[in-house]
Amino acid sequence: MTETPAHALTFEVSGLPPLKTSPTPLLAAGGRQAVRVRALLEAACLAAQETGWMPLTSPVGLEVVLRHPPDSHTGDVTHFLGGIGDVLRDKRRGAEVPLGHLGALLDVALFHDDRQIRQISYREEDSDEVSYRVRVERL
Repeated sequence: MTETPAHALTFEVSGLPPLKTSPTPLLAAGGRQAVRVRALLEAACLAAQETGWMPLTSPVGLEVVLRHPPDSHTGDVTHFLGGIGDVLRDKRRGAEVPLGHLGALLDVALFHDDRQIRQISYREEDSDEVSYRVRVERL
């Protein structure tokens, strides 16, 4: 599901979002969150390519809807939001670790800096399958 690139971009990702918790940097090669980071980048890349999305420089809103089985423990919402923000920003700015392992996914950015996020919406929904929806919009 995509929307007009000038205003918002919405896409789905299978699995859980990357968690920003580990002492190892989130984007490090072979890190504990590597599979989740790659899944988020691949989904964002596909949505951005389909719509011609260009990274925003203005304030943005971030909406995340996490779907999972009832009574399952998924993780801390603030760590999910931090992980998503770090993955979707321009990763070349202030990189803490080498990022060559990301290949072309290194260039996937929906906004320049996660400090641009001025509005956040998060909710959880019951589902048999674990997945999440991300929506980034220009404010």
